[in-house]
Amino acid sequence: MLKGSKLVNILIVTNHFWPENFAINTLALGLMRRGHQITVLSGIPNYPEGRFFPGYGVFKKRIDYYQGIKIIHVPLIPRGRGSALRLVLNYASFALCASILAPFWCRDKFDAILVYETSPVTVGLPAMVLKRLRSIPIVFWVQDLWPESLSATGAVDSPLILDLVAILVRRIYQECDIILSQSRAFFPSIRNLEGDPERIVYFPNSADEFYQPVTLAAEAPERALIPSGFCLMFAGNIGAAQDFETILAALERLWDYPDIHLVVLGDGRRRPWVETQIAARGLAGQVHLLGRYPPTAMPRFFSLASALLVTLKREPIFALTIPSKVQPYLACGRPIVAALDGEGASVIREAGAGLACPAGDPEVLAETILTMYRLSEDERQAMGRRGRDYFEAHFESEMLLYRLESLIAGVRQTAGSNV
Repeated sequence: MLKGSKLVNILIVTNHFWPENFAINTLALGLMRRGHQITVLSGIPNYPEGRFFPGYGVFKKRIDYYQGIKIIHVPLIPRGRGSALRLVLNYASFALCASILAPFWCRDKFDAILVYETSPVTVGLPAMVLKRLRSIPIVFWVQDLWPESLSATGAVDSPLILDLVAILVRRIYQECDIILSQSRAFFPSIRNLEGDPERIVYFPNSADEFYQPVTLAAEAPERALIPSGFCLMFAGNIGAAQDFETILAALERLWDYPDIHLVVLGDGRRRPWVETQIAARGLAGQVHLLGRYPPTAMPRFFSLASALLVTLKREPIFALTIPSKVQPYLACGRPIVAALDGEGASVIREAGAGLACPAGDPEVLAETILTMYRLSEDERQAMGRRGRDYFEAHFESEMLLYRLESLIAGVRQTAGSNV
């Protein structure tokens, strides 16, 4: 419970929620289990496939429930295959529909609004509408920096559009009572647009409780899917940001080590390109695309990895972020190979949980993989244990939930004193 308060009624505004797989799902459940009433305003689930999940639609399941959490789905245009036009339509349709419908569909007396801001930043607009109408304080959790992400991914290169987006972001930030940042390296960018450093707080992501070290039985079915030898495992989205160009180019340099394998657990819009490149580069014997599995299956697969791989493109914006897979990797106690710049690499090095090299350099990544390959199993196990210890000290979910409760209590108190 929040210190010094009774039950708190929290509205979470997010583009994505269950049955889509995002960190906000776990945080919402954690808050509910600590005694708070949680309602979620979200879109119709369509990520990452780009089409509505079975059973969902504009006129289907407007109200849904996830382990006792009420979910209100507003209409939107699905992402499709992720083209620039479809993403714009997806982002704009959610922001518009949620802003119009939230005052009518979210009629409870909410004590606070928590905005979970993955892309796009426009997810904050419905919260702004509700705050203006009902004086509800806003806690805004930044997962992705805008407008920087637009230019880094190549989605927008027009200086005029980027300047207009920056004006919008500034307006949203200034409307919030407190801004949570998943990375300390985000602070200068947020401060540049927000202007008040006192309202910016570091609040990192955690990982689901099922992300723990596990030991599989000899007959576990996952074992049959993993090639023998040194297994470097990548889990997550196969997209532009993950820089598979560098990954595949690094593996080309390891042809003399046929027992080094890359196992990919995931899917994404760049998978067709990756498949063609595997064939073109002669990597069919080294790269294994296993497809998507439920998150609960990940610790079992991770236990069979010699090391876990995390990569991002070499872009200034990506140097500021901690990739969301880092916390689950650390929690599962496996050594990590990271081709990252900035904050993500700093976490791996600070934890002593693996080896980090600069992003976007296939030669150096190949050398880093070889260094990990040549370590003894005992040395790799020690890295994994240090990673788990670091996770418990910095990213453990109950500790973070307690902090969030305190932050919400603070904005409620401040908002009440200003009434």
